[in-house]
Amino acid sequence: MRICFLSTSMGMGGADSQLLSAARVMLARGHDVIIVSLTPLGPMGEQARGLGIRTESLEMPRGLPDPRGLLRLARLVRAWRPDVVHSHMVHANLLARALRLIAPVPALVSTIHNIYEGGRLRMAAYRLTNGMVDHMTIVSQAAADRFIRDHIVPARLLTVVPNGVDTEQIRNVPPGTRPSLRRTLGVEDRFVWLAVGRFEVAKDYPNMLRAFARVRERQPRAVLLLVGRGSLQEETEALVRELGLGEAVRFLGVRADVPLVMSAADGYVMSSAWEGMPMVLLEAAAAGLPIVATTVGGNHEVVLNEESGFLVPPRDHEALGAAMARLGELPEDRRLEMGRRGQQHIRSHYGLDRVAERWVEIYRHVLARRGVQVEEREPVVAAPPASIEGDPSTWPQ
Repeated sequence: MRICFLSTSMGMGGADSQLLSAARVMLARGHDVIIVSLTPLGPMGEQARGLGIRTESLEMPRGLPDPRGLLRLARLVRAWRPDVVHSHMVHANLLARALRLIAPVPALVSTIHNIYEGGRLRMAAYRLTNGMVDHMTIVSQAAADRFIRDHIVPARLLTVVPNGVDTEQIRNVPPGTRPSLRRTLGVEDRFVWLAVGRFEVAKDYPNMLRAFARVRERQPRAVLLLVGRGSLQEETEALVRELGLGEAVRFLGVRADVPLVMSAADGYVMSSAWEGMPMVLLEAAAAGLPIVATTVGGNHEVVLNEESGFLVPPRDHEALGAAMARLGELPEDRRLEMGRRGQQHIRSHYGLDRVAERWVEIYRHVLARRGVQVEEREPVVAAPPASIEGDPSTWPQ
């Protein structure tokens, strides 16, 4: 079938990474796929293009509604004729519903990626337009409970489909990577904590840094590697200086080799104030890292408390620091066993192939319910034009 993935962005977030991984699996299974981003393409969008996946941007400015983006999307959908439009994240989810008013969409499926997707106006928009979507998926049971409890999405429309991770890709790190990278970073004899994510409010890096300052009081050789970027990076760097953490906290920027960096770490930490089902937590567990994380969103579904890591309340740097120190003081064989337990859990419950299967099952169910017969097509190999501003009649059909 033809699947149009519509995303709010294709930057560097967990939802963007999940969408890219899903597109690769769908293509490998013989489906025809196009990715459309509302906003200008970021790292994940460029990576998708580099992999030969058709990827377009509506070039909508961030934070500003632009009706021209809806018109561009409608023109693309009329020309490309997808069987399914699968939208991801709140802005794309709402735009996809508006799309149905002006363009043919045989099946519309939307995915909610967080336990909170915005304030009252966005949630009111969901409530008012739920009748325009065929089905919705959501990445964790905790998030589903919240959306149903607050009457944002009716239970009949909602299915929990967790994020999936390519466990083999995460595990298949070339031999010698860990010692080599640790030498490069100058942390051969240090206990290395790793955190990957955007420097934004939801991730609560102040909580993490204050917790790490407590850890350093007990374990002065500990080091914290931070991978990512975001609007709050300058404030985060200022807090590192204020806490006197200096060289113990390393800002590595955006990395295309996160699985390799994970192989160099001893433990993973997540301090988020809220989450959905964080991709990076799945990846850290798949990489065999013991984890300390806050009990928000679907974190407790990923981290088995006292088995593959430790869970603590959000916004409590004392509890977070105590858990980090506790993990750092465990014997190495105990930490490795926790990592193996986490790997087994991810392989059993969050394999990307299984997640893709569940999405396809939902697509077929929705299409059958709407009486739509899907024509079996050979995958289209030709790439689309570089810009959707061109003449739609020239696009591959």
